[in-house]
Amino acid sequence: MAAKQKSAGGSLVELFVIVGVALGLALGIQAFLVKPYRIPSRSMVPTLEVNQRVLVNRIGNNFSDPEVGEVMVFHPPTGAQPTGDEPSCGVEVSESELCPRPSGKKSDVNFIKRVVAGPGDKLQVRNGRVIRNGKPLDEPYARPCGTGTGCDFPGEITIPKDHWFMMGDNRGESDDSRFWGPVPREWFIGGAFATYWPPKKIGPL
Repeated sequence: MAAKQKSAGGSLVELFVIVGVALGLALGIQAFLVKPYRIPSRSMVPTLEVNQRVLVNRIGNNFSDPEVGEVMVFHPPTGAQPTGDEPSCGVEVSESELCPRPSGKKSDVNFIKRVVAGPGDKLQVRNGRVIRNGKPLDEPYARPCGTGTGCDFPGEITIPKDHWFMMGDNRGESDDSRFWGPVPREWFIGGAFATYWPPKKIGPL
């Protein structure tokens, strides 16, 4: 009888150990490999809807640079979330000019946008559409700017070294690099590669 009790106790300990290890592995995978992310706004409509869930590849961000067309999760500069204390751009520009450089401080919040230009690219924005190095970017995913703010900007900017210009697909309703500048490489979290909620949206991006 004592042997059976001991065996049952051992099985219970083994179960706790297995569950603990599994939980640790799950948390480790989320921390270092894949992280879930909920879409908080309409800035990526029609590609991603509000409250849709995506998976973000964190480890890939350590081995390759963001590519034009890729959907990325990242930390914006502090000016991306107006508090009255921080400038929205790292240099002084008018409301009708593209921001060429971000403020130097990283925000704690996460944004999700699409890469539209990289280091050294010359960028213009006309009617909400990207002109990269003198050629219109093929953007079948972009929703027209309409009457939203930030549709047309005079002049051209050059993206700094190790920075990427980010824009939401919903060009008339996106707070993005047009207003607070390109994103430094070290502020990226990872690329969104699949959606897992709602069920009808499950699949790769």
